[in-house]
Amino acid sequence: MLISRRTALSGIASAAALPLIGRGKAFAQNTIPLTMASSHPLVIPWVGPLKSVIVDKSNAMLEERGSDSRIEWTEAYGGTLYKFTETLEAVTTQLTDMGWIGSLFEPAALPLQNIMYSTPFATQTVAQAINTMNKLNAEQPAMKEEWARQNVSFFGSCVSDGYSLYTKKPIEKLSDLEGLKILGGVSLAPWIEPLGASLVATGIPQMYSQVQTGVGDGVLLISTGAYPLKLHEVAPYVTRVDTGPLTFGGFGINTDTYESLPEDVQQVLAELGAEYSKANAALIVEREKSVYEAFAAEGATVTDMPAEQKQEWVDRLPDLGVAWVEAVEATGAPARDIMKIFMETVQAEGATPLRDWSANI
Repeated sequence: MLISRRTALSGIASAAALPLIGRGKAFAQNTIPLTMASSHPLVIPWVGPLKSVIVDKSNAMLEERGSDSRIEWTEAYGGTLYKFTETLEAVTTQLTDMGWIGSLFEPAALPLQNIMYSTPFATQTVAQAINTMNKLNAEQPAMKEEWARQNVSFFGSCVSDGYSLYTKKPIEKLSDLEGLKILGGVSLAPWIEPLGASLVATGIPQMYSQVQTGVGDGVLLISTGAYPLKLHEVAPYVTRVDTGPLTFGGFGINTDTYESLPEDVQQVLAELGAEYSKANAALIVEREKSVYEAFAAEGATVTDMPAEQKQEWVDRLPDLGVAWVEAVEATGAPARDIMKIFMETVQAEGATPLRDWSANI
């Protein structure tokens, strides 16, 4: 159970703990205390921009626009307030006013936000993925309603690079995966099990030791997550699959908090929420390139999966689009329409999906 916000914040230093005296007349007129939080640390590319973009730029923007309001920020990153499985609940219940929400941990509450886990190999670039989901969240009533039911005002998606393989032995053909135990998030089971491997569901922090001790023979993970873990030390064969960049949540504000704010503060936070999304995407592009160079420089064997093998992989998967539509429509959401719009939008953004996941719905 989550602790109360009042109790939790009592032990956290305010980011603006200095006395208000001397900060200027405008700041003293209307000081608004707000909390920004995340279950993950600032080094993570979808968390860092919460501070570097939203927290660090907000008061300067308000001052530039002549606003009487200033935000007194309290920041709580790295799980100070809540665990990674509580990112939605923390914002919904106002344990934090705003922060990063991981939709991948909320398949029941946010099924529409998780559509990209049922559409692998649909995108080729980070921009295609994040632009598609931001557009759907901005334009589709069902997507907006999904957030509204959680008392969240949503402003910008977060994105990662595509998934690749980190294994103890080389993967030269898909049959090399048969019989292997592959570590990864539970949502990836439908991606890997049709190839004859078994998925061992786990979290990122445990992956290194579990490969080292034989719990798994390898890992299916994004490269920007794999490199900080040094997975290539225990799984030195890096096969760059690139299942396509995908979104998995983003920046949201508790709706009661948001609606209580002055209009100019609302506008600044909304604009910075969109900028957060762009900054996260830029970080992913920058870091993905550098981490593959680092893998090779640090002794890993890095190979790119041939295009024909990627096509074989996606062709061997079950019809994930149909399965997702059937499951989500059972909850009353218009999943069929969303799937069709998703596939149309991702192609309009310039993607060439290796499979049309809306073909049989």
